[in-house]
Amino acid sequence: MFWAAVTVWTLFAITRFSSAFADTQKVDITLDSGTSLTFSSSPSTGSGCEVCKVTKPLGINTRNCSSSLTLENPGSVSVELLCRNLQGAFNVKISRTIECNSQSCNGNINTNFNFDALLNLKRLFVWTVKAAGPNAARIDFGTTGLRQIQPSQSCPDLHIYTYEVSEDSGNVLVGRYCRTGPITKAQARGVNRFSLELPAGRNLHYINYEVSVGEEIKSLAKVSVLLQGHSSLELLTPNYPGSFPDDKVMEWYFEVPAKHRASIQLFNLTQPRCVEKDPALEYHNRLRLGLVAGLTETQPVQREGGFTMTLRNCKMDRARADYPGLSTSFKVSASKIATNVLCEVNLSRFSDLSLHIKKLKPLSDCIMRHQSVPREQLTLNPGTTTELRFEDCHPEDIQVTATKKLGCSRGRSCNRLPLSVPPLPQCLPPLSSLTWTSTIPQDGTLELGCSSGTLSRVLPGQPCNDSIMITMAEDDGSSIGTFCRGGAMTKLQIHTNVTITVTGTNGSDLVPSHILTARIKDEISESFIFRVSPVKDTPLFLATPGWPKGMKSYSTASWIVTVPPKMEAHLMFTKLSQPKCSAHHTGIKIRRLGHIEDDYSRREDEKPLHEITVSGSFFLNMSNCMPEKGDFSVFTKVTLHRSQMLIIIASVVAALLVLLIVILVVVCLVIRKKKKTFNHQTSIYNPNGTSFLPGQNGFPTSQVDDDAHVYDYIEDTLVYSHLLRNREQIGTYGEAVPGHKDTQKPLVARECDMEVGTYQDFLHGQRPELPKRPPSHMQPMVDNELYESREGEEESSALRPKLEQDEGE
Repeated sequence: MFWAAVTVWTLFAITRFSSAFADTQKVDITLDSGTSLTFSSSPSTGSGCEVCKVTKPLGINTRNCSSSLTLENPGSVSVELLCRNLQGAFNVKISRTIECNSQSCNGNINTNFNFDALLNLKRLFVWTVKAAGPNAARIDFGTTGLRQIQPSQSCPDLHIYTYEVSEDSGNVLVGRYCRTGPITKAQARGVNRFSLELPAGRNLHYINYEVSVGEEIKSLAKVSVLLQGHSSLELLTPNYPGSFPDDKVMEWYFEVPAKHRASIQLFNLTQPRCVEKDPALEYHNRLRLGLVAGLTETQPVQREGGFTMTLRNCKMDRARADYPGLSTSFKVSASKIATNVLCEVNLSRFSDLSLHIKKLKPLSDCIMRHQSVPREQLTLNPGTTTELRFEDCHPEDIQVTATKKLGCSRGRSCNRLPLSVPPLPQCLPPLSSLTWTSTIPQDGTLELGCSSGTLSRVLPGQPCNDSIMITMAEDDGSSIGTFCRGGAMTKLQIHTNVTITVTGTNGSDLVPSHILTARIKDEISESFIFRVSPVKDTPLFLATPGWPKGMKSYSTASWIVTVPPKMEAHLMFTKLSQPKCSAHHTGIKIRRLGHIEDDYSRREDEKPLHEITVSGSFFLNMSNCMPEKGDFSVFTKVTLHRSQMLIIIASVVAALLVLLIVILVVVCLVIRKKKKTFNHQTSIYNPNGTSFLPGQNGFPTSQVDDDAHVYDYIEDTLVYSHLLRNREQIGTYGEAVPGHKDTQKPLVARECDMEVGTYQDFLHGQRPELPKRPPSHMQPMVDNELYESREGEEESSALRPKLEQDEGE
C-alpha cells in the first residue's frame, strides 16, 4: 500500500510538472473515403512537439507519437497534439483527389468538412484534379469569382487560394487569389492542384466550386475573366515575379460587356534573352481575327464581346544569369464606348470634400471639357455641382484625387470621426488617392485607430501586404511614417496637425470603404504616442518618426508596449544615430508600467546598451535635443520570450521535486530493509516470565520484578496455529500438554479486548498446564513447534499422531 501511494503521488507530481511546460489538445476526426490528413509540427517551433495517434486495442489507450502523422483510412480516429505552446505549433494538410474521364469528374471542390476541431491549427486544403487528355479539367468559381493578388499580398478574410499545374519541368504557379473577383473559370490539362490556405483561429468559409470536363487546349492553362463597366483588374504571368516557363503558352479569355471596350497595359516587364522566336501577345476575337503585338508595343483596344489574349514565351538562353526571364503584370480596364460622355458631379452631400481631376496623357485623344472649355486639370470645390464632358477618354487617361478637411471644435461631435473613401459618380474613374488635413485645438490630441483593428509601420523587414498604404506627415511636410492595415499597432496619438493620405498599392484604385477612425482627445505631453501589442515569435520593429531621417528638434515619441503575462520583451537597438546637441540632451528611457523609476536611461553623451530585457508592459520614450550636428534616429527590434524568472522558478521546483523523490526512495528502501530484518525474527515463549528474541541479542537475565515477561501480543499463527486448527479435536492446553506447575505464571494479553481461539481460557482466569521444560533454559532449543527437548519426547508421544494428522491436512 505504501509503495502504491508513493507511485500514485509521484505520477501526479510528474503530471503536474509536465503540464506546466506542455499543452495538450485532443482532436477527434471522422475521415471520409478519399480524404487524407497529414499533421506536422511547424518548423518555427523547433523540436519537442509531437502528434500522437490514440488507439484502444483491448480497451487500453495506446499512443503512437512522432513529429508528423498521416491518416488515410476512413472512419473515426483520435489524435493528441503535444507542445509547449500549441498556438501555431502544428500544421495540418487535408487532401482530396478528383479524377475526370472523357465525360465527367467524380467530385467537386467544396469545404463541407467536419473538421471544427482543427480550428486552432494552420490548415491547408488541397484538391488534386486529374484530367483525362486531351481535354482539360475545368473549375467553375461560381457567381462570386476570384481576384488575383501579388505574391506578397494577403486577403481580407485570410482565405488564400492557389492554382498550380504540373509540367515536365515541375509545378507552375498560375496564381494566388482572394474570394470575390472577376475571374470565373480556370482549366488545365494533366494534373492540376487547387488549394486553400487558412491560418490558425480563422473560421472556414463554405465554398462549392464545380469541377467538369473542359476544352481541348494546347496552352499551360486558360483563365476566364468577366469584365464590368468602368472596372480594372491586375493579372500576373505564371510564377510571377519569377520567370514564365520556357517556350510555353498561357491564355486569358475576357468577356467584355455590351457597349464597352477593354484596354491592356503592361507593368514591371522583364524580358528574357531568346535563342529561338520572340515573346509576344496574340489577340483573337469571336470572329477568329488575330493580331500580334510585341511586349513593348502599345496593346490594341478590344471592343465589346469576348476575346482571347495569348502570351507566348520564346526558347530562353539560360546560360547567362543576368537575364532573369519573362515576367510582367497586366492592368486590364473596361470602359463604355462613347465619343462624348456627359458627367455630372454633385458634391453637395460631401462635407469638406474637394476633387482634383487631371488628364494624365497630354498627347492622347482624350479631351476633358468644363463649360465647353478644354481643361488639362480641374478642381471641384465642396458643395458644388459641375458638369464635365469627356471625349474619347479611357479610365487610364484620367486621374481623380480627393482632399477632405478633418477637424471640429471640442465637443460631442469629436468623439468619432470616420475616415472613409466616398463613392463617386459612375462616369468618373475611381479615386487614386485621398488626403485628410486635420485641424485640432492646441490643447487637443488626434487619436487614430484602424477600422480593421490594427496598423503596422512599413519598415525594412515589415513590408505592406495590404491593398492600400496610409502616409502621415506633419502640416509642415515632416514625415511621420507610412502604415498598412494589420499588425501590432492598436492606436496612434498625434499632438500636432497632420495630413493623412491613402493610396492604392501597385497603382490599384481605391474602392469605397472605411479606412480609419479619428477622435479628438485631451492634450498629451509627447509629440507622438504609439500603442503596440507584439506577439510571440513575431519580431516587432519600431522606428522614430520620419525614419531613416532624424526626429524634429525638441520632439518626443513614446511607445506603450503591452507584454502578455509570463513573457518578457527583448529590445535590440539595431540602428542608433546620436547627434551633437547645442541645447538640452537626447534621451532614451524605458520604464515599466506602474513603476516610478526608469529601467533604462541614456543620453547622447553616455554609452548606450544595445540589448535590454524588460519584464512586463513598459514605456519606450525617445526625445530629441536641438542638434548642432547629426540626427537623432533609432531603429528598435522587439521580440517576446518566455520569462526567465519563470524558467528559474520552474527549474528550482523541478530540482526540489527530484530531490524529494530521491529522499522518498531512500526512506522506502530503509523501511523495507528493516521490515525484512523483522520478518526473520521469532518470538520465544519462556515459562519463567521472560521473553526474548534469538540471535545476536542473546538470552536476557530474568528479573522477578520486571514485567517484561508479560506478552503484549502473541502471534498465534507462528506458535500455536497447528493446535488451533480444530479446537474441538485438540481441546485445551491442560489436556494437550501435561506437567504444568502452579508456580509457573500464565500468559496474559495486555490491553487487548479480543479473544481468539483457546486464549479465551486465559482471559477467564483458567490456567492451562504447560509442557515440561528442560532443567535449564540455557540449553539449546529444539527446532520443533512445541519447544520440547529431546528428554520430553516420551511425554509428547500422545500428541504425535494428532500432529501428524494435522500436518497432513
